[in-house]
Amino acid sequence: MREINPKLKQYIEANIFPEYEKNEKGHGIGHIQDVIQRSFRLISQNHLTVDPNIVYTVCAYHDIGHHIDAKQHEKISAEMMAKDKHLPEFFTEEERKIIQEAIEDHRASSNHEPRSIYGKLVSSADRNNTVELCLERSYRYGKKHLPGATEQELYERAYDALLAKFGEGGYAKFYFHDEDYEKFLTDIRQLLQNKENFCKLQAEYIEKLKQAENANC
Repeated sequence: MREINPKLKQYIEANIFPEYEKNEKGHGIGHIQDVIQRSFRLISQNHLTVDPNIVYTVCAYHDIGHHIDAKQHEKISAEMMAKDKHLPEFFTEEERKIIQEAIEDHRASSNHEPRSIYGKLVSSADRNNTVELCLERSYRYGKKHLPGATEQELYERAYDALLAKFGEGGYAKFYFHDEDYEKFLTDIRQLLQNKENFCKLQAEYIEKLKQAENANC
């Protein structure tokens, strides 16, 4: 597989990555870097033939508009990418369309399957793959969007959301073989069997995170 164009990488790191400071932590730069790493790991594990420049760019832009409107962030992010006047220096019109569609298609709750291998790749790499990450991201999302909710209400909302997403028959789809994700599904589904136990575990985990954050202040 070809290497990523160093000029493209430099442009994105200098101009796109800083934009993720506007997002909440669960969709910040750490998440983007994780999705990039997971995407290339999936490529290697599944022997996929893809353009690494397209993969890198889809990953880099896929959540850039999350702070504007979380519920429509895939459309907003795709529009922001399409309006980037620097990308024609690196991609043809056809390639930019593929990138835009992949960003539009990456969301787990999308009502259609991604239109290309690039959409399937970023969609798969975008899935949570540890129980701890699920506990943190689901809590932080609720905390931001439901500021008046009690802690218990946030835990119960997180449970309902994760059950719909990762429970048996859940809407989150994964398109490639990945042993880490398969283990995660087993673990999270076991936890989701009991709502009371889930809420108790999430409360304990969130309290530990808060204590660690306070200690670093």
